[in-house]
Amino acid sequence: MITVTFDTGALIALERRRLRMWQVLRRIAEHGGVPIVPADVVAEWWRGRSDFRESILGFVSVEPLADPLARLAGEALAKVRSASSVDAIVMASAAQRGDAVYTADIDDLQKLRAFFPSVRLFGAS
Repeated sequence: MITVTFDTGALIALERRRLRMWQVLRRIAEHGGVPIVPADVVAEWWRGRSDFRESILGFVSVEPLADPLARLAGEALAKVRSASSVDAIVMASAAQRGDAVYTADIDDLQKLRAFFPSVRLFGAS
């Protein structure tokens, strides 16, 4: 089964009906996978309920921010001071499973690869 992590940019791309991200989502589903979206990503993306946003959330699994994940992200923030907490949580989440991350902010997440070298990054636009 394929596991991948989506960041805020991936959800925005889906919401903006970007064909490439919908194709990615379809390929993941065809291989029995469900993208993981850390809960903090939902908070960054969500700007009120709509049927379409609800539909997008139906295609992903929202991962709660548990203590071990928060601590791992905090350790990354100590090493990569220019990173945001949301980006650190996305990378920590993906690293726990050996996932790839789909993101619109490859440059920002690339900085965190120093702490999470196994995480592969793919553009979400």
